[in-house]
Amino acid sequence: MPITSLLARLNKINLSVLLFLWGAVVSAQLAPLSPKATVSVLTCATGNESYSLFGHTAVRIADPEQFLDVVYNYGAFDFSTPNFVAKFAKGDLQYFVVADSFSEFIGRYQYEGRSVYEQKLRLSLPLKQQLFDQLNKTLKSEERFYTYKFIDRNCTTMVVDLLNETIGTKAITKKDATEKTYREVLFPYFKNHFYEQLGTSSIFGTKVDQKATSLFLPFDLLESLKKSQLNHQPLSEPVVALLTIAPTQNRSWWNNAYTYGAFLLLLVFWRKKSVAMVFLTTLGILGLFFIFMGEYSLHPELANNYNVLLFNPTLLVFMFFVLQKNNKAIQLLSYIIWGCFLLYTVLLINKASFWFLLPLIGVTSFIVYRINKENR
Repeated sequence: MPITSLLARLNKINLSVLLFLWGAVVSAQLAPLSPKATVSVLTCATGNESYSLFGHTAVRIADPEQFLDVVYNYGAFDFSTPNFVAKFAKGDLQYFVVADSFSEFIGRYQYEGRSVYEQKLRLSLPLKQQLFDQLNKTLKSEERFYTYKFIDRNCTTMVVDLLNETIGTKAITKKDATEKTYREVLFPYFKNHFYEQLGTSSIFGTKVDQKATSLFLPFDLLESLKKSQLNHQPLSEPVVALLTIAPTQNRSWWNNAYTYGAFLLLLVFWRKKSVAMVFLTTLGILGLFFIFMGEYSLHPELANNYNVLLFNPTLLVFMFFVLQKNNKAIQLLSYIIWGCFLLYTVLLINKASFWFLLPLIGVTSFIVYRINKENR
């Protein structure tokens, strides 16, 4: 689950239970797995909260003879980490793996109303044991920590790397065609979450416009496992639904394209100059924020953000000269801003976000024109 896999969940987990399970798993490592042991990849459905929009991936190891049924969960992090928000924004926040009982894991998803699917892996007993030992070793060492990256290192990629390392070959890779970009792949996950879609489309840079060759989303892994082979045999058994819950469509009265359109229309017809100035200043400040994040953050998805052509810091200079009533500078900057918008439109025209950013381009251009005309 890219971005904040256990953002809301960690508060629900009783620390004493977690420590008990952790200790039980480590102790169980002393006893070898029996021939009845199974290793599975669990894929959890998307949810309505921001942390659950992309689903989740986990590893289950069960052994009825050892009374063992544990889920290993990559993607946890600690809110008490010093400078938590700054580290998250910068991209050096440490995530880690935790162990949970299967019953508690499945109960949590039942409570959240999210389906869970299982794919048992056809691994030899020595490979199952190797995987189990590696997970337990990771749990009690510094290896349990990793630096989260939205595309390159998350709960799904960590599981893919772990399984491929255990198998000894890259058996699990992206099997579907990679004609779509990361931006296009991510776009459908924001259904009924318009402003999250607008925000991520605006803050992401050129990396998400590359072909989506990485296997980083839970349901992409589910589909790839169906087609993966080991020794010319299917690597996984057919998908089994452990928990089937019809997704609920939480339609927000405000988080949709209608309020977005209404706001833009209000800007067009509300001719109060102070409103226009606040709007343009906000866009300029957002542009500075995008530039800062592109330079400061270690998240490669935020670098080289051409959206600053729309969220343009030049608008701040434009506002300064409007306050100074410098008509000549206002006219010159108007042409510069329109030129940036034209270039931005050309760059955006084949992107997934084109149609819902186009009205913002049009309205902003019109407001700049109106201010320019008023100051001639």
